[in-house]
Amino acid sequence: MDAKINDHIGYDVIVLGAGAAGLMCAAEAGKRGKRVLVVDHAEKAAKKILISGGGRCNFTNLYTSADDFLSQNAHFCKSALARFTQYDTLAMFEDYGIAWHEREHGQLFCDGSAKQVVAMLLETCSKHGVNIQLQCHIDRIDRVVKHEAFEVISEKGVFSCASLVVATGGLSIPKMGATGFGHQLARQFGLNMIATEAALVPFRLTGKLHESLKSLAGISLPVIASCAGKEFREAMLFTHRGISGPAILQVSSYWQAGTTAHINLLPDLDIRSYLLEQRQVRGKQQLRTVLAELLPKRLVAHWCEAYMPDKALQQLSEMDLNDIAQQLHAWPLKPAGTEGYRTAEVTLGGVDTACLSSKTMQARDVPGLYFVGEVVDVTGHLGGFNFQWAWASGYCAGQFA
Repeated sequence: MDAKINDHIGYDVIVLGAGAAGLMCAAEAGKRGKRVLVVDHAEKAAKKILISGGGRCNFTNLYTSADDFLSQNAHFCKSALARFTQYDTLAMFEDYGIAWHEREHGQLFCDGSAKQVVAMLLETCSKHGVNIQLQCHIDRIDRVVKHEAFEVISEKGVFSCASLVVATGGLSIPKMGATGFGHQLARQFGLNMIATEAALVPFRLTGKLHESLKSLAGISLPVIASCAGKEFREAMLFTHRGISGPAILQVSSYWQAGTTAHINLLPDLDIRSYLLEQRQVRGKQQLRTVLAELLPKRLVAHWCEAYMPDKALQQLSEMDLNDIAQQLHAWPLKPAGTEGYRTAEVTLGGVDTACLSSKTMQARDVPGLYFVGEVVDVTGHLGGFNFQWAWASGYCAGQFA
């Protein structure tokens, strides 16, 4: 299948990165009869798929829309998401025989293992003649304008192609092999970059706040977390280093250093009205006794010591009630920072979408160069949206590369 071109091994398409977006693109290009090579420095393909969703891969979300993504251009993702929808993803999985189930908020998971997803992608690539080179480190990439081609110079040889697809992911979880190689390539070829940050990541606390809250490690409860005009109703988890859980991961994508997030610890109850009612029927009971019926006892003990008067209900003043409601419905939280790329699920920012075609994912000023998946400035919320972007962007590039 490989063709010698100027003593190089020539392909129609070379995909850099054997993750979800890269393998999806390679399979689609292979279906079109293209000679395709996938190159990855890792020893295994799709390592992040294997650990996703607790090993069951949250592979899409039934309620996917453009509103579930962050980008400097909120409209860019619409074209790809419309041409390969969550229902197309579902059909792809069902055609392969992967059983699935729905969890809260439309999240779809494999019944079995994420290994099934990797097997599906690799078998589809193999079926369509895609060559996959793992543990292949790239020294550099050159553009040969004369031949309208790219040359990938690697430790395993020099490979030429007409279309180069960059699907190298972001900076998240470096222990899984994440690097900034795709961002470097974008800069090499003159594309603008949107500054990157860790996203879908726990908050880190320091100082007195950390000291006062670390004893609550292990406590989880449903909350509404809000930041920068966005709010998410999910679970929050206290940890030894700070706070985490889905609600916190979601708002972390909107949080900026030095700013404050707010947490509603009782999202289903108007605590001021409730305490007024309880004051009428059991006014002699202590505040912490009543709150312990609504919240974890350790959390209540901390809260009463730190923020609230340890009084009987009948002794609570109007000001007390207002303060209690403020603290429980809008607890102001100012993190010291996030846990960073070490534990971040995704990378915010990336290749500027203004440099790419939303239809083809090709660089506007560099014919034959494509960017897909997490390397692009399109970042989904938690819940299967980032996988849907990987499938959709990979699919679209695979129709044209």
